[in-house]
Amino acid sequence: MPLTRRSLGAALALALALSLAVFTLSAVAQAPTRTVTDAIGRQVTIPTTINRLVVTFNYEEFTAVASKDGWTKVVGMSKTLWEGWRPAIFAKYKAVIPNLAGMPDVGNTEDGNFSAEKVIALKPDVVLMADWSFQALKTAGDQLAAAGIPIVVIDYNAQTLERHSASTRAIGAVMGTDKRAEELAQLYEREYRDIQRRIASATGLKKKVYVELGRDGAETFGNSYQGTMWGRILDNLGAENIANGKLAGPWGPLSAEYVIAASPDVIFIAGSSWTNRPKAVRLGFDMADDASRATLKPYVDRAGWGAIKAVQTGAVHAIEHGLARTLFDFTAQQYIAKQLYPEQFKDVDPVKSLREYHEKYLPVAFSGTWMVPLKP
Repeated sequence: MPLTRRSLGAALALALALSLAVFTLSAVAQAPTRTVTDAIGRQVTIPTTINRLVVTFNYEEFTAVASKDGWTKVVGMSKTLWEGWRPAIFAKYKAVIPNLAGMPDVGNTEDGNFSAEKVIALKPDVVLMADWSFQALKTAGDQLAAAGIPIVVIDYNAQTLERHSASTRAIGAVMGTDKRAEELAQLYEREYRDIQRRIASATGLKKKVYVELGRDGAETFGNSYQGTMWGRILDNLGAENIANGKLAGPWGPLSAEYVIAASPDVIFIAGSSWTNRPKAVRLGFDMADDASRATLKPYVDRAGWGAIKAVQTGAVHAIEHGLARTLFDFTAQQYIAKQLYPEQFKDVDPVKSLREYHEKYLPVAFSGTWMVPLKP
């Protein structure tokens, strides 16, 4: 059948549409990409230029590596894990990072409400996600993969030099701040190795140490840790962690009777600026030393604790819980090591180290109490 002018026009229009579709698909397929290595060794392909991203944890680490300006590219976050868990710290950052206040919340795996749909709707080029959250993803992870949204995993919870360094460099690679990331990675490695060097020169028996999460008040025995976070830090510092081999998983409470019988040489109660936790050990930007000590004292007044060596010698301390999984946790390691090896660390000032880190790498001024002994 001969082509009419109308049918010829329709055929040309169809051909043009098909050509445009092929061109568009080809352009998408040929969009420039690059590969980054994340904290768990995955090779992740991401766009060469990152304009939009979602960050689900380790916000202070992201800020240190990407700088305050990096937040201009963040379009969503797991808000509860910062604003909900540590509102006083979040408020400090919100005051200097304008888009934090109205940042869309994508939920989180800890509460079981992480939403792949919300992430996809934000059209991010990449998602930065903590390993513990990544491991908890099942359907949501498949949904993000199907949508072509890459996940770059970071991990500061494992408390290994390798993962700290890999996480820092991965954030830098994603954000194009490789030089700053390398500086921070080298700082951490330098401080970590200095701590290990000092410990290696110590002699004598290991000190027994007990760490407890001081979130719910002295009436409740909070989590202790083994193999991760505070547990791994104690292992790295050559301490005898009384929780090792006594917990079913990486964290959980020890019995009151066991802690008393173990009679640790040093006790650390991990506190923070949690909301709606009136009996918690309070630490952070807005706390004075004496005020923090007052919240710590009920713990040593527990029944039977007067028989514990650490209580008898005054070796009981409060320490900010967030320091168990951060790029500046070397300051917490310095503080703990100073209690275990006073002679080797007599010239080390952990609080000064933390202040200097804030001054150089973070947009908020250092203040308050982050680690303090019960007795001045």
